[in-house]
Amino acid sequence: MTASPAPAGATPSADLTTPGPDDATAAALAGGVRPRRLGTLYVAEHNLRSMRSYGWTIVMTGIGNPVMYLLGIGLGLASFLDVPVGFGPDGPVPYVWFVAPALLATAVVTVGTEEFTYTVMGGFRWRRVFWAMNSSPVAPGQVVGGLVLAVAARMIFVSVAYTLVVALFGAVGDLRALLLLPLIGVLGGLAFGLPLLAYSASLTQDSGQFAAVQRFVFTPMFLFSGTFYPLDTLPTWLHWIGWISPIWHASELGRAASFGQATPGWLLCVHVLVLVALAVGGWFVGRRVFVGRLRG
Repeated sequence: MTASPAPAGATPSADLTTPGPDDATAAALAGGVRPRRLGTLYVAEHNLRSMRSYGWTIVMTGIGNPVMYLLGIGLGLASFLDVPVGFGPDGPVPYVWFVAPALLATAVVTVGTEEFTYTVMGGFRWRRVFWAMNSSPVAPGQVVGGLVLAVAARMIFVSVAYTLVVALFGAVGDLRALLLLPLIGVLGGLAFGLPLLAYSASLTQDSGQFAAVQRFVFTPMFLFSGTFYPLDTLPTWLHWIGWISPIWHASELGRAASFGQATPGWLLCVHVLVLVALAVGGWFVGRRVFVGRLRG
């Protein structure tokens, strides 16, 4: 039986299985809800997957560096020292105990110098992946938040790996410090890395600024922050480097946790406050610069 033709002048009924313009718009909006809600995690996942391309470098530097430093400096250099450098509640401590927390802090700060410089420049200028993310439902604040989250994950890996190596070397006076040292290391890394993120996000091209940061900021900070000897053994006019250095503040907190280095309570509070202030201030400024550039 054939269907009877529609009466002349009648309007054909709409096909309910074919989405109209309103349905397509609603579907598109619904598809953007999840990325908008979980955008920070998506960006962090992207950055962590990108790190897989140099994953062996991360592993070898995270494990190999502490072994080489502790062998060469903590044990090798220690054999030439006639005067004790570090002191705990029971008197002098081995030199490797003194230097290990500072080397841990330096390793985590190094992660910040790597990930918050060229990675930021690459995302804005060379690979322009930040602009691609910005054109998706992911918000600009989530782009920078995901980057920081991924870098913090790498810092945690390096800090934990370094702490385990330190423990294997017997370079920790109190085993309870194994829980605190990674946290102190990450706090020190963020205290230096997040202000550096703010600076990197403000640059439109690399004309040697990052190399200058490495040579004239990080290297003096590493050498003159009480890393290998107490800060008060330096000339007084160099003490200011330590006071503004996240490495020194993190090192002193690590030594107090590791072998109970005698430190006044008010000074411990200063160490924590300086690191937190640098990290929080760097985050707010860095996020503002980062987001402002993507929205501009």
